[in-house]
Amino acid sequence: MGESLFPDDEPMEARVEKKEAASSLAQIKDLDSKIAAAIGKVKILKEEKIALESTIKKLEAKVKDLEARLAEKDRVLSSMDTEKGAIKTQIMDLLEELESIEIG
Repeated sequence: MGESLFPDDEPMEARVEKKEAASSLAQIKDLDSKIAAAIGKVKILKEEKIALESTIKKLEAKVKDLEARLAEKDRVLSSMDTEKGAIKTQIMDLLEELESIEIG
């Protein structure tokens, strides 16, 4: 009498094991999918990092060039200020000389 009414039925333990296996398989597939998505994101972030590093290098070179050009312009401006001072002194000397000629 230990026979099942449905001879094709699996024992309860076998059905539970199959459900657990199916659940574990679904979890593994879900994790696999999440890992693949994370790997894809990491690849994209690495590519973006490389692009940003390249942009940074270009910008640093441009800043260096602009700083050099600014330093040159500062040097020229300083030189012009020195010349301006010398010219002003010469004009003042010439005006004094002209004044002394007119008076004398």
